[in-house]
Amino acid sequence: MAETRIIASGPVSVGTAVHYPILAVIAVLLGSSMANIDSRMFSIGLADLRGAFSLSFDEGAWLSTAATGSQIFIAPAVAWLATVFGLRRILGLPSIVFAVISLIIPFVRDYPTLLTLTVIHGLLLGTFVPATLMIIFRNLPIKWWLVAIGIYALRVGFSLNFGPALVGFYVDRIGWEWLYWQDAIVAVLMAGLVYIGAPWEPLNRKLLETADWGGMLLLGSGIAMVYAGLDQGNRLDWLGSGTIVALLAGGALLLVAFFINEAVVRDPWAHANVLLSRNIGFALVAILLYTLTSLSNSSLVPNFLSSVAQLRPEQTGRLLLMYCVLPMVLLFPLSLWLLRRLDPRIVLTIGLTAFAAAALLGTQITHDWRPVDFVPMVLLQSVGQTFSLMPIILIALANSDPTRATAFAAYIQIMRLGGAEIGIALMGTWLRVREQMHSNLLGQHVTDASAQVAHLLAKLSAHFSSFGLGAALPRSLGTLSGIVQRESNVLAYIDAFWLTFVAAVAGLLITALITRPPPGPFTPPASGGRK
Repeated sequence: MAETRIIASGPVSVGTAVHYPILAVIAVLLGSSMANIDSRMFSIGLADLRGAFSLSFDEGAWLSTAATGSQIFIAPAVAWLATVFGLRRILGLPSIVFAVISLIIPFVRDYPTLLTLTVIHGLLLGTFVPATLMIIFRNLPIKWWLVAIGIYALRVGFSLNFGPALVGFYVDRIGWEWLYWQDAIVAVLMAGLVYIGAPWEPLNRKLLETADWGGMLLLGSGIAMVYAGLDQGNRLDWLGSGTIVALLAGGALLLVAFFINEAVVRDPWAHANVLLSRNIGFALVAILLYTLTSLSNSSLVPNFLSSVAQLRPEQTGRLLLMYCVLPMVLLFPLSLWLLRRLDPRIVLTIGLTAFAAAALLGTQITHDWRPVDFVPMVLLQSVGQTFSLMPIILIALANSDPTRATAFAAYIQIMRLGGAEIGIALMGTWLRVREQMHSNLLGQHVTDASAQVAHLLAKLSAHFSSFGLGAALPRSLGTLSGIVQRESNVLAYIDAFWLTFVAAVAGLLITALITRPPPGPFTPPASGGRK
């Protein structure tokens, strides 16, 4: 086995014992789950929020960008901040502030104030996820690592599929305000768990004195600007908009400046040499491909039922809750059992294969499909969610240097958040372009089949004649146009499912290129790992 290269840059993470470590870990797992569910609900319930706050479409779009962009800005630096200031300082008081803001936001009607509070809300929310893995390793016995990491990974698929049902329940039953107020309850509970379960750690003055604040600001600002460009790109026509060009170009320049800063500064915060490992590089690519193929579950199924079947979240939420969330909970113990005994690459292969099979089923959709028709596909996607992300995380951790956890965590957060936004932006653009292409092609066929079109319009005019002869023909033409648009959307979604299938196959190829991880706590006993 090749000698492991010791990385000489970046802060060393040193943990402190706690009296109730389980409570501290529960706190960060609760916070990270809340962050994912909150982001998911915001995207699904954005139309209802626009109506509640009396926002225009553009104002709602920028509100959504501000909510996630602020999370992305702070996320890479959180692990370092927790190392320097301690978990209590990073999560304790900020959780209370977060709860107060969550209570206030539903009463705000002034857009600049709403935007400001949303940015602060996102910044605080962004601190909850990145600290999770580091707290697990710093404060839990090794025997609990796999279970805690499994819960951390499972929360992604859980939030993606639980979100629609929760949005439907809040909006339809008890009020849209609970999209925010639920955060207040969870945040207070999390603050209590942090204060009981985490120790009061002394300030790490040595790391604070050598802090690479410039690197943190450059990386956070750069990826936040790139995210904003990606998030708004499809709406503003990408490079046809000066705003998008400025955001993407400015973000790219800041990222280049970050890497230059890390190469020349005396004490780099997140030098790129923490990634100088074949398996880590492939694992990060696998995270990106997992994000792309999992869009078949998180985006395509609910969006198809919304745009084509014209169903609301409360009508589609039951499908995802019953046939994805519950199977994930049932399959979770099996995934842990397999990862304790098998190479994580085998488990990852199972998950990506399930996603590929689900994508193939998606290529068979028609405009008649309703929630019951998606049950086999969603069941396969639940297998994919359960057996994909956790082994990727284990592969990355098994090949990383644990003494440089804070630097490595920064890049993990970039791939976690950046990969998701790249996937969403790519999918949104893909659907729009393919729908336009299919609409043009179908329109040409409609024009060529003039006799059949005339016959259909005559039948439709007869059907609409009760509305008056003057209204019959316009209604008929509108119906025909709606049919063409509907079928164009269906064909675009079929193309999108093919795209997720390609991502799953590419993920399988990347998995085949990953070598066996070195012995350690993340490899099964047969590979010389945990005993």
